[in-house]
Amino acid sequence: MKRLFSLIRYNYQDIYKAFLFISAIILLLFIFPRTGKFKYEFSKGSPWLHDDLYAPFDFTIIKSDGEIENEKNELLKDLKPYFVFHEDIVNSNYQKLNDEFEKRWDTNIPDSLRSETYKKKNKDVILGIYSDLYERGILKPDILSEEKDRDYQITLIRNNIAEETTFNSLFTIQTANEYIYSSLDNYDNIENKFLASLLFDILDYNIIYDAGKTQEEKESLLSDILPTRGLIQAGEKIISKGELIININYQVLQSLKVSYEERLGSARNYYPILIGQIILVSIIMVVLAMFLIYFRRDIYSDNKKIVLILLLLLLMVFITSLVIKYNVSFLYLVPICLVPVIIRAFFDTRLALYVHLITVIMIGFLVPNSFEFVFLQMITGIIAIMSVAHLYRRSQFFLTSVWIFITYTALYIGLTLIQEGNLREINLVYFALFAGSAVLTLFSYPLIYIFERLFGFITDVTLIELSNTNNRLLRELSLKTPGTFQHSLQVANLAEEAIFEIGGNPLLIRTGALYHDIGKMDMPLYFIENQTTGVNPHDELTYDESAKIIISHVIKGIEKAKKYKLPEQIIDFIRTHHGTRKVEYFYIMEVRENPGENVDEKEFTYHGPIPFSKETAVLMMADSVEAASRSLKDYNEDKIDKLVDEIIDKQLETGQFENSDITLKEITKIKSIFKKKLLTIYHIRIEYPK
Repeated sequence: MKRLFSLIRYNYQDIYKAFLFISAIILLLFIFPRTGKFKYEFSKGSPWLHDDLYAPFDFTIIKSDGEIENEKNELLKDLKPYFVFHEDIVNSNYQKLNDEFEKRWDTNIPDSLRSETYKKKNKDVILGIYSDLYERGILKPDILSEEKDRDYQITLIRNNIAEETTFNSLFTIQTANEYIYSSLDNYDNIENKFLASLLFDILDYNIIYDAGKTQEEKESLLSDILPTRGLIQAGEKIISKGELIININYQVLQSLKVSYEERLGSARNYYPILIGQIILVSIIMVVLAMFLIYFRRDIYSDNKKIVLILLLLLLMVFITSLVIKYNVSFLYLVPICLVPVIIRAFFDTRLALYVHLITVIMIGFLVPNSFEFVFLQMITGIIAIMSVAHLYRRSQFFLTSVWIFITYTALYIGLTLIQEGNLREINLVYFALFAGSAVLTLFSYPLIYIFERLFGFITDVTLIELSNTNNRLLRELSLKTPGTFQHSLQVANLAEEAIFEIGGNPLLIRTGALYHDIGKMDMPLYFIENQTTGVNPHDELTYDESAKIIISHVIKGIEKAKKYKLPEQIIDFIRTHHGTRKVEYFYIMEVRENPGENVDEKEFTYHGPIPFSKETAVLMMADSVEAASRSLKDYNEDKIDKLVDEIIDKQLETGQFENSDITLKEITKIKSIFKKKLLTIYHIRIEYPK
């Protein structure tokens, strides 16, 4: 048992990483459906590259979408929409017409004309016209009646009896009005205006489109369409080697593929398929782990980075599986390019491309027409990575989205031309899906922000925002401590140039250099670069008190950085820029004034830690060299060479770079760069001969 605990204790990190990858494998297997895959890859317009193919079993040929659509159109061509003749409206309006006629006759007709005979004549005329109108019926306008010709045939249901007719045989409000005027003109000695006005007020639609009944009839007709046609018998030859895959044999191959995968998905094949998926998924994840171990050890050593990579991979596979499960038609709406864009934002283009490759291959096991899918996503992903290779502006996300859409579109058109030989078969829906996928890729920006907060990572975009000298904290630094601000700018220039030459993150070190001395803002006059009046407050203090104030700027800087919510990667520069060195001036002065006494070195020593990366190590060198160079009385090449060598060699002797992954060769190169930069800063020229 002790041996087991000891093994776990000393191999905890490796065990934890193995747990992460095994957990990812289990989750992926849970996402994967237990269906097999057809063992042949093929695409329309390409030759059959395998041996002659014979049907392994009987199967029916599935109709193509085009065939089913043509059958639908053929059936629906004869469909006559249903309209209902409402007798209740006719009867109620007839009674209303009677009542209104009686009411308005006495109020609108002069006494001289109100004889019973004249009244009866007018009433008979208006009721006769009303009956004629509703004998045919008045059609309520709708989209269907407005789009179709007047000769368009419909089915009219009247008194539960269906009869075929046309729009021409029915009145509209306009034709009803015309009929009223023309009918009234046929009569002499009647109240035309009175009768017309009354009819116009009473008239109402009584023939109304029955959408429900029409839909029922439509569904009834479409239910007769069979999804399959014909039968391929076992042993029947399907396609020969080298034969071109065209519409006819392509549909047969698609039908075989569907039938084959349905048979593989049966209960008796569950465990073999599961074992196959375990093998394939495990190999893919092992390959990913090996890539990180051999080529990106820095990422492999950081568990948070591994979790982020695996989380993105799992998330994209899960989203794709959901889309396939509920509606495979929306497959190309899935923003697969989110993964490489986010990976590139946090790491580099090589890792982004590799993770994208792994993700697309993994999803390829789930999707239909996997070759086309993998081809489209791989090329589009590469273009997306190239568009964010140098991610310095937010606008690049929009440009990336545009390039994704353009790439998808161009590839789809190319594939269609190869497979169909023309552009007539292009489905415009795909362009909408490609546009949707491109737009959804813009979610990479908020996701990057979320992952920055969750995992404590930092991106180039954030570094650029922080390194802007108009940033609130840097503006405060320039106003309160102008000398320190100028020192920080010079340190940033030196460090950035050095790290660029030896390999590192120039943007990170520049940002860290700008903030490394923000702790001096609380007591600016205790630092010589900010003393402009000639008064030095250290003259009133003991050497150990002065040393404590100087050392405290590191702690105060960390506190201020946390108050302003600076990323930990920037705070690391504040922590480490003095390492565990001494405040040399005050320590030496204390020793000189107290000869023979034991001076407590801890009182004059920074608390550390020492630098632990190339960037933090280079910043320490640049900070010390730049500060010391200001103390030179005369600037010449020999003095600057000697100064740089002494300072950096002293840092090496005191073990300040023991935890940094920096080599002596790189340190030598850094010295050379610092010397050249300082010569440029102080404008050292060669001495001209007299």
